[in-house]
Amino acid sequence: MNDLFQEAVLISMFAAAVRIATPLLFAALGELITERAGILNLGVEGTLLMAAFAGFAGSFWFGNNFIGVLFAMFVGAVMAFLMVFMAATLKVEQVVTGLSLNLLAAGMSLYLYKTFFQGGEEPYIVVMATQPIPLLSDIPYIGDILFQQKLLTYLAFMAVPAVWFLLYRTKWGLEIRALGENPKVIDTKGMSVSLRQYSAVILGGVLIGLGGAFITIGSVVRFVPDISAGRGWLALVIVIAGNWRPGGILMAALVFAFLDALQLQIQGVGVAMPYQIFLALPYVLAIVLMIFKARRGRSEEPQRLGVPYFRGER
Repeated sequence: MNDLFQEAVLISMFAAAVRIATPLLFAALGELITERAGILNLGVEGTLLMAAFAGFAGSFWFGNNFIGVLFAMFVGAVMAFLMVFMAATLKVEQVVTGLSLNLLAAGMSLYLYKTFFQGGEEPYIVVMATQPIPLLSDIPYIGDILFQQKLLTYLAFMAVPAVWFLLYRTKWGLEIRALGENPKVIDTKGMSVSLRQYSAVILGGVLIGLGGAFITIGSVVRFVPDISAGRGWLALVIVIAGNWRPGGILMAALVFAFLDALQLQIQGVGVAMPYQIFLALPYVLAIVLMIFKARRGRSEEPQRLGVPYFRGER
């Protein structure tokens, strides 16, 4: 156990937590924008999975991680389009739609992988390189933890204030938040409810796509089925734990990421404890947080979340 508290191990663990938080942050911020527009997208897990495959495929085919990231963003937008088309245009039940997208992604990603990559040598890609920030990366301890990360990690943390500014300091953000509370306000002003929901959900899908890109391009050299490994579901919990605010989402994502990094270090140093206990900790914490939020009763959840809007309703 003492090995776990050595300086090098602690620095490595905190740096890993920052890295692990990257896809969670992207996915949770994307879902935040989506939910603020009144759309409940339970297809985050499927979107992450499809974007992870697209990022891997694009990087492999073109030998360029940047192109892989663009592929992942595009697929994230496509998955979001399917969600908002079903929810905002066809008025299909949103929970069912999101779960259906997850099932579609699980089957489609495996089918596409077998179609394009089976029959030859197992495909591998070059993982995105670490980009130390000059001067800042030389700061003792903090530099190793925060400023020796990958470009997508920096982008994920920069997205937190960017999303806050977009939602709370722009006209578009005000309109999006109004959709989640009372879309009739937007409708009575002669503005399109559906158009704004499309823009919010697709933007959210692009962010989720960036999270999917990091899962493959930023982390591993190959794609495996279900590589998203429940991160989409954790992202949904992080939005709730963060009380639908970017700052709260950042804190919740770091807590979940730290628990994940902790169990990885425990396995690495060979602590004589069942690592499965720590592996389950993020999910146990998620359940506890859900119960706590339900009992607390004070929530900034959009009032019209998951409720379709019909023009002319009272």
